[in-house]
Amino acid sequence: MVGDRELVLAALAARERAYAPYSGFAVGAALLGKSGKVYPGCNVENAAFTPGCCAERAAFFRAVCDGERKFSAIAVVGGKAGGPALDFCPPCGVCRQVMAEFCDPAAFRVLLAKSPGERRVYTLGELLPLSFGLGEKE
Repeated sequence: MVGDRELVLAALAARERAYAPYSGFAVGAALLGKSGKVYPGCNVENAAFTPGCCAERAAFFRAVCDGERKFSAIAVVGGKAGGPALDFCPPCGVCRQVMAEFCDPAAFRVLLAKSPGERRVYTLGELLPLSFGLGEKE
């Protein structure tokens, strides 16, 4: 079983692959499927800005492409590219809405971490109150 520490370590590894030449801010995410599989994601920027993709959505889209539809948790790490993850990096509103499409707001855990030992844990409902989406219909 994948624990919080392992999930954060996977997010830190994914962050190393981020493509962030414009913001200089590298983000990594690791999404835990109910199957137990971990799906990494990193931010990918673009000179036109809007075609870029956040790490969290990259992880979700990868998981969905693999057929996973139910999720337990996601770890997110971020900080200046080339340095350690020094900031707690909460998901943007668009990523929170993608999470709401697939996850129960009361049960899905969002781990914001600087390191495996330094993390904050929230539910999706705490980060996106009064949301709408599939998660509320289940």
